[in-house]
Amino acid sequence: MTDSATNQRMRPALYAFLALLLGFSSISTDLYLPAMPTMELEFGANHGALEWTVSGYLLGFSIGQLFWGPFSDRRGRKLPLAIGISIFIVGSLGCSLAGGVTVLLLCRIVQALGASAAVVIGRAIVADLYQGRAAAQVLSTLTAIMVIAPMIGPSLGARILDWFGWNAIFWFLGVVGVIALVLLVTILPETHPSQRRANIDTTSFRDILGNRRLVLYGLITGAYTAGVFSYVAGSSFAFVSWYGLSPDAYGLVFGAGALGIIGMNLLNRRMVATRGVDHMLFIGVVIAVVFSALALVAALVGVNAWLFGALLLGYCLSNGLISANALSGGLNTVEHGRGRASAFLGFTQYGGGMVGSLILGFLANGTLMPLVTMLFATSVVCALFASRLHRV
Repeated sequence: MTDSATNQRMRPALYAFLALLLGFSSISTDLYLPAMPTMELEFGANHGALEWTVSGYLLGFSIGQLFWGPFSDRRGRKLPLAIGISIFIVGSLGCSLAGGVTVLLLCRIVQALGASAAVVIGRAIVADLYQGRAAAQVLSTLTAIMVIAPMIGPSLGARILDWFGWNAIFWFLGVVGVIALVLLVTILPETHPSQRRANIDTTSFRDILGNRRLVLYGLITGAYTAGVFSYVAGSSFAFVSWYGLSPDAYGLVFGAGALGIIGMNLLNRRMVATRGVDHMLFIGVVIAVVFSALALVAALVGVNAWLFGALLLGYCLSNGLISANALSGGLNTVEHGRGRASAFLGFTQYGGGMVGSLILGFLANGTLMPLVTMLFATSVVCALFASRLHRV
């Protein structure tokens, strides 16, 4: 596979649309994070029960990608994407009408099954258009754009919560899905035409699983995302319930992490062209290990909210170097069946996130220790997998 891009110049509108697709996962979770303590009280749920709705979402998201990837290899990118976004809209409206944790959990799974199409097909579209380091650069740019969603998501969610109640957050997500459908029809070209679909076995993942380097990138992605979604699921309780910050103040803390991710993705875009995907990935892993270890020590000795938040900000910076490089590195290992490769990487990514948030939900005890322990443990596992990249 070459290391140069195809002769396609991506229009700004298409960049924005792809960023929206890749951001479906984050906007579907980050927007309602400030409402989780309120929803827990309203539903009369046990401590940690709302964190399981994050796990349920990730379950649907990880499983859904295993379907949408092969489907898009066989039928093109646009039709599966339209079906997936429609399912997302239905799930979002169901969440808005939920009267308890069980119904909310089921609707979140439906929502995730639809949203997974946006992410897995969005990555496949990038792989259709770009290869090699160019793909890593494009993914870094898209990530920098889409991270705006988690940067403003909790603050916007807090405003919607204050003005209209938590139900309106999911109505808002349904509207986002409608906008995405309109953009799909008016902006997106078919990047996987019929002639490319011939001679592709879309019924088996055996060749994908036999690709040792791709599998290793998937394990790195899964281990790291287990920590990331532990942070997503547990940060609101850490800062709002433990430290007593207001939802608005929590939104600022969460947004600062998102802003740091944007900066690191832009830095990665500049440096990956000369340093390479694996080199930048390993730097990100080192950052994750160091700052998660410092956060663990800080929780043990006791520090104020802003110092603790600063250490978690350092951890968040690693996302800008790990995610795009692990995903692009994995996609670069295949010539055909990129939808399936994207599905496999997405399954490990969000499957890892599901496991991480689920473990955090079981460990939740009203202190900071479950969160920081998960961040450190997953960072170390990620480092162990990354250290093997040079051997395969």
